[in-house]
Formats: sequence, structure tokens, C-alpha cells
Amino acid sequence: MAEPRIAVAVVTMGNRPAEVDALLESVAKQDLAPARIVVVGNGCRLPEFAERLSLPGEVTTIDVEENLGCPGGRNVALARLREYGDVDVVVELDDDGLLVDADVLRRVRELYTADPRLGIVGFRIADEHGETQRRHVPRVGASDPMQGGYVTGFLGGGHALSMAMLAETGDWPAEFFFAHEETDLAWRATDAGWKILYAPELLLQHPKTSPARHAIYYRVTARNRVWLVRRNLPLPLIPVHLGVWTAVTLLRTRSLGGLKAWFGGFVEGVRTPAGARRPMRWRTVWRLTRLGRPPVI
Repeated sequence: MAEPRIAVAVVTMGNRPAEVDALLESVAKQDLAPARIVVVGNGCRLPEFAERLSLPGEVTTIDVEENLGCPGGRNVALARLREYGDVDVVVELDDDGLLVDADVLRRVRELYTADPRLGIVGFRIADEHGETQRRHVPRVGASDPMQGGYVTGFLGGGHALSMAMLAETGDWPAEFFFAHEETDLAWRATDAGWKILYAPELLLQHPKTSPARHAIYYRVTARNRVWLVRRNLPLPLIPVHLGVWTAVTLLRTRSLGGLKAWFGGFVEGVRTPAGARRPMRWRTVWRLTRLGRPPVI
């Protein structure tokens, strides 16, 4: 396979200017320069990064009038890259992340060159002390963040996507806004026969955070979980998945306010349109189970 052309995409709400500068400077230090860099201002106006930071390749900034959420903002970047038509793989990075090593983009190119059916490459996420949170290891029951291999999910903070895969699976579910969009895309990729690789040697340094820091966390997590299974699972598995997930949520959630918001989101997910339904094949259910994450948990 010919060496793929790499782009970098970053979505920001404009509230982390110093972090975005640092991230883009770490991209500029890569030993393989990206063909393009696209930065999307999600409901904000962006400065001229290219003039101030001496970035490599073609740099495009896109100001979006309203905050479209993380998946919506990423779709804006993907649409622009598709218009250019000269990129094969896009590396998407959180705006408060940092590429510590200078060979990340080169390693990404090598992985995609070696396997034309590689759809998604997930990076390892670690804080400034090198610690990876358990929730950032994309494998059920695995605690070693350095154990790589084929998986069924990936982290939104740092990853690479094949543009050929996206042409087949479709882009991010923009209506999700935040939460579970990675699982939705991963399930569609797996169902279409694309591979997902967790490559811990590809490091994105990222501050330690909790998803519950977002005010809308409980509501959208519940709503999107319902949408996720309504869109993707065979009908017999939908009540099983939601039943298991509800029991786990009730056991883990200690906040009464959180449970109330969660219940409201669950009802919203049941009552409102979930988007196009494309149930996965049963062989995909088996594949997800064999790789360690059955779609009923």
C-alpha cells in the first residue's frame, strides 16, 4: 500500500488558547509533517495559528457560529478535508492534549501502510506523570495500559481514522454532542469489517479528568446510551443491554441529583429520534464478544 497522507484535526471552544498553542507546537515538532492541519472553533473565533506558530503543511481554521459538540465539530473538519481530497488518514486530538514524542505521526503512517483494512488507531492517554486512568484502557478487565492489540473501542482524546473507512461507515454522530460517540463509530467500523488497533506506543499527554465535570454529563450519557443501542444493536439485545447498564448505573451513582438527571436523559433517549437505525450483524456481535467487549455490557 502507498504511504497514506496524514492530516491533523483539532476542535476547540476557544477557552484553552495556551493549551492549543502547545498542542500545535508539538505537532510542528513531529518528524513527519502532516499534509494539512485543520482547527475548528466550536462557537468561537480562532486566531491565525499559522502566522504565529510557524506550523508545517497547509493550515486551515474554521469558525463555527455555534458549539456543535465534539462529534459535530469533528465532522466540520472531516468535511473540509474531504473537499481538499488529498488526505488518507486524519489524526484527531483533544485541544488540551500534547504529543510528547516526535514520531507519533510517522508511526501512524507506518501502521496504515502495513494494513489497508486498519480503520481506527487509538492512542494511549496518560497525564503528565505518565499515569493512565483505568477508564482510558479500551479493554474490559485489562488494567495494563501498555498492552496493545486489536480492540472494539477507542478514546476520543487521541486517535487516527481512515478516510476510506469513514466513506463506508459515515462520520461521527453529531446529534450525540458529547458521550458515547466513539462507541457508535467503533461499532459501525467493526460491523463494516474494519480493524481497531490500540497502540499504546502512541502517547497523548492529557490532564487527568473526570467526565462528570461536565454539567450535562448524566443526562447526555443516559440519552446517548439509549440512542446508541437503538441505532446499532439487534432488537433482542436492546433490552438486555439497557437492563445491565441500568443496574450498573444504579449501583455506581451516589448522587441523587445525578440519578435524577440520568433518568431524564434515559426517558429522552427513548422518546426522541435516535437517528438512522443500522443494526449490526450477529457475526459482529460475536466478533465484539471474542475481542473482549460483548455489546450487552
